[in-house]
Amino acid sequence: MVGKISSKLSTTFAEYVLQPGLTKKGHTPDKVSLKTPLVKFKEGEEPEFSLNMPFTSAVMQSVSGSELAIALAKEGGLGFIYCSQPIEKEAEMVEKVKDHKAGFVISKVNLTPENTLEDAIKLTEKTGNSTIPITKDGRNNSELLGILTDQDYWQDYDSPDMPVSQLMTPFKDLKYGLDGITLNEANQILRNSKKSCIPIINGEGEKLLKYLVFKKDREQHKKNPLELIDSEKRLLVGAGINTRDYEKRVPALIDSGVDILVIDT
Repeated sequence: MVGKISSKLSTTFAEYVLQPGLTKKGHTPDKVSLKTPLVKFKEGEEPEFSLNMPFTSAVMQSVSGSELAIALAKEGGLGFIYCSQPIEKEAEMVEKVKDHKAGFVISKVNLTPENTLEDAIKLTEKTGNSTIPITKDGRNNSELLGILTDQDYWQDYDSPDMPVSQLMTPFKDLKYGLDGITLNEANQILRNSKKSCIPIINGEGEKLLKYLVFKKDREQHKKNPLELIDSEKRLLVGAGINTRDYEKRVPALIDSGVDILVIDT
């Protein structure tokens, strides 16, 4: 390769200074925006994805798991889950981020009234969720019969064989909202209930469980005003894909709720 000498003026960082007196009284840190486009966009249009804080994580196994993705999204950045792992494991990590914080949470931790306290304790230890809806068939979108929390039993006193139906707060004693209400309306019901969580059901008739709304989610949002969230108030998360198994990996990641993909080379 033949070297070339540039005729353009060469400068270094030390040759630049901030213009004296440029900062005025009203130029305070709280008025500075670090919002940064993440994808290509046309001039005059709003980018489809922007960061509230210009930080993303490297798509590396030793760097970017669900824990870092959650921490970054809370601060306004974005984590990219690494793809050097089985497809289902990467999808699980994406789901963990999407489930971490939401306005209306789809419950994935449910039991039937026939399940025992031992089942509930094992489920809580496995998932870290201490609020367990009790539905007719143990699934979301099934008739809600009650809610069990760790305040409803004494682990070292109550029999592990006791059915959760004998421990749960029954539906008739629950405060709840109807599907279609706004998050502000749901939070108002939550405040009036003096509970840490309320269920959202489809209507007074079938009483099918649709969502849960948690007090802790609202408190977390107040602590993290720059958090990067989607239209459903869930944290945003990215994921890496490769050129080998993308035909199977991409659909699995989309099903898990991923917001943006990056090709990991």
